[in-house]
Amino acid sequence: MKMWSLVIRIKKNDTVKGKRVHMMILEILKKGLISGATIWTGMGGYGKRGDSSTHIEGISVNMPLVIEVIDELEKLEKVLPEIKELVDDNGLITLHEVGIV
Repeated sequence: MKMWSLVIRIKKNDTVKGKRVHMMILEILKKGLISGATIWTGMGGYGKRGDSSTHIEGISVNMPLVIEVIDELEKLEKVLPEIKELVDDNGLITLHEVGIV
């Protein structure tokens, strides 16, 4: 069975209608019966919207987040349109085949 990795890159403070985008994405994934997801927090970065972190006396605000999901392509394709709508141009979504060891 082929497995696929869906990787979503956003910022921690991204919101839509007052809700955090990363939490909304987790809800979509659960509703879509995706096997699991991991959210990774980055220490910093930059992209087309500028720097991905602000440092205030040792505290980072609005850090980059990476949401990583591995599942069957068919299941991922069902949730992808809703996730793409949330992320819009404010992040990056990649999808690629992976080998499971």
